[in-house]
Amino acid sequence: MNNNIDLNLIFKALSDPIRIEILKKISTAESICVCELTNIANLSQSKLSYHLKLLLSANLITKIPKGKWNFYSINKDILESVLTLDAINKLFL
Repeated sequence: MNNNIDLNLIFKALSDPIRIEILKKISTAESICVCELTNIANLSQSKLSYHLKLLLSANLITKIPKGKWNFYSINKDILESVLTLDAINKLFL
C-alpha cells in the first residue's frame, strides 16, 4: 500500500456528506475550477476552503493553480487503493 496513505484522514474526509458532494462534483470533470464548486450546499468560500483542505490533506484530490484560480481533480490512485470499485461507484453515482 502507498506510504502516503493516512487512513484516518481519508475516512475522516469521507465521513462528511458535504465533502462527498464536493468529491462527486469534482469527479464529473477531469479538472474543475474552484469557482464551479461554490454553489455546492450553499457553502461560504471559507467553509468550502475548509472542506477542500481536508480533502487535499487526505490526498483524495489534487490542486493545480492556473492564474488566479485553483483547479481540482480526483486522486483516483488513492481512492482505488483504499476503497473497492463497488464502494467508489456507490459514492459517485
